[in-house]
Amino acid sequence: MLRDLWGQAYGAMIYNRRRTMITIVGMAWGIATVVLLLSYGAGFGRAVEAIFAQWGTQLIGVFPGRTSEQAGGTKAGVQVRFTQDDLDRLWNTVPNLQYISPMLNKDVPVANELHTFTWTVNGYRADIQNILKLDVDSGRFFTDLDDQQRNHVVVIGSEAKTKLFSGQYAIGQRIRLNGIGFTIIGVLRPKMQEGDDDVNRQVYVPFNTMGDIKDMKYFDGFWMNYRGDHMLVEQAVRNTLAATHNFRPSDHNAIYVANLMEQLKQFRIITIALQVLLLFIGALTLGIAGIGLMNIMLVAVQQRTREIGIEKALGARKKHILIQFLAEALVITGVGGVIGIALAYAVAIGVGRITFYSALASNAEAADIQLLISPTIVVVATGILIVVGMVSGMIPAIKAANLNPIEALRYE
Repeated sequence: MLRDLWGQAYGAMIYNRRRTMITIVGMAWGIATVVLLLSYGAGFGRAVEAIFAQWGTQLIGVFPGRTSEQAGGTKAGVQVRFTQDDLDRLWNTVPNLQYISPMLNKDVPVANELHTFTWTVNGYRADIQNILKLDVDSGRFFTDLDDQQRNHVVVIGSEAKTKLFSGQYAIGQRIRLNGIGFTIIGVLRPKMQEGDDDVNRQVYVPFNTMGDIKDMKYFDGFWMNYRGDHMLVEQAVRNTLAATHNFRPSDHNAIYVANLMEQLKQFRIITIALQVLLLFIGALTLGIAGIGLMNIMLVAVQQRTREIGIEKALGARKKHILIQFLAEALVITGVGGVIGIALAYAVAIGVGRITFYSALASNAEAADIQLLISPTIVVVATGILIVVGMVSGMIPAIKAANLNPIEALRYE
């Protein structure tokens, strides 16, 4: 009996092939919309992650400020200054640190034989290469030995190299920083750069060598990376420096802490909200296609009322009629789902990369949106499709199953 009912459902679909195909197209469009919207939301999230990943997400910068709260007998407004002792205390007391480097920077004339520019020169320990992900495009980064020997070596950004030497080879060339001669040993790979941002024009020298350009008594800040909970590390940094400089850990003006993981966490919340919104829009679109399926099935029930009466007269039960019409609806849904998912993959491949951050920044193609359809997205979309198909098919199937056989036989 069940085999015959499945056969009748298939036969009805073939007989009304035009109506069936239109309904399948509607379901395919709905499921493709769901998949593409979810893949767009996932691509947006990956783009945001890529923007932060160029520097590293488990990264904290600490910079001195001025107290704004009275602590003990000390009035507010005291300037906080960092020294080597602060660096040693942070390294010894803050848990899970991987690398830490002090920072000195100063805007000075940077010149070669043909050009002179005023750029920021940064003095760091060699570990800054791992902390800030300063990838070298050519040459090498300076080492701890360069730092200890106060070697006059310099690593320059990609834009600095272009402005100073155009297309010439820069490694081994001599430049002057504030009138002092340095040898270029490395050129960095370009970072994502917005507008007139100077990230690719900055110049890096060993920390001790920086003493020839700027007084080393007080540091301009620290950069560090770590493992584990970002909030625990940040709180440990605040507690350590607060105890040393006699200010309250809650005084956020005394020191400024740039916690990239905390900023990324805020963007992740925005990304999740966007994905939920896109999921709702996609489900609504698929729901509209489901309403179309339900209307078509209701029309089919009306057109086959007499047929249903004959089936019941021959012994078909409610569940058999229910299965017959539900099966027809689910087959239409399934075929539409397969076509829709295939269509979504085709669109994703055809579209490729969608301009996002590269519209605002150079070297930012990695932070554009790609419609990469993951198995999770397919599973979620399929789950929504099954629910829509079941609901859309169940209502007409119940109506057909509940028809009075005598009234059905009399139907013209």
